[in-house]
Amino acid sequence: MRIGVVTFPGSLDDRDAMRAVRIAGGTPVPLWHAEEELRHVDAVVLPGGFSYGDYLRCGAIARFSPIMREIVRLAGPPDAASSGLPVLGICNGFQVLCESHLLPGALVRNDHRKFVCRDQRLRIERTSTTWTNRYTEGEEIVVPLKNGEGGYVADQHTLDALEGEGRVVVRYLDVNPNGSYRDIAGLSNATGTVVGLMPHPEHAVEPGYGPDQDAAGGSMNTDGLRFFTSALESVLTA
Repeated sequence: MRIGVVTFPGSLDDRDAMRAVRIAGGTPVPLWHAEEELRHVDAVVLPGGFSYGDYLRCGAIARFSPIMREIVRLAGPPDAASSGLPVLGICNGFQVLCESHLLPGALVRNDHRKFVCRDQRLRIERTSTTWTNRYTEGEEIVVPLKNGEGGYVADQHTLDALEGEGRVVVRYLDVNPNGSYRDIAGLSNATGTVVGLMPHPEHAVEPGYGPDQDAAGGSMNTDGLRFFTSALESVLTA
């Protein structure tokens, strides 16, 4: 399985995402922001970082890059009845997905106005997505979180719709780190093919190189790896 990882000017977690894909058993395919074709990839990861320096607004300029025009075309509208190209947006990638209207709402400055970097406890809320089917509903995991504009916001109608349709994928546990409405850490489109996630699963895929402990208190944390193995299984069994 070929999973493309997009590099924008200012991306800084693209290599980490490619390594996570490789560890999961897939073939990472580097994609440059100015390209207009996706090289026949089966899925795409939009990595964390500061695309185009976060000028204007996080993800706002990346939305208009040639590669994003093709991704939006293939991923389909946010409420499409049929499945499109699977896309995972991590941190800045989540911001790009919202700016591109592949996901509703927006990511704004953390409510405490400070950058946050910590190991974050999360609860998996939806497992019927391309990117979370290897988890169990209600499972608690720990992955790193690092953001300055990570607060998820949307109007009450949109929030109620997301809850009612089961599109909240991940929630923050313990302390809400950035003021996200309803503790939302990640959400999906209607079909579960497009997922946006503020925490960084690609930083918890190898024993000894992620958080000190997983949610169960173990010392060999690989809680983030199943975001990537889930995608491999989804595409290979489709």
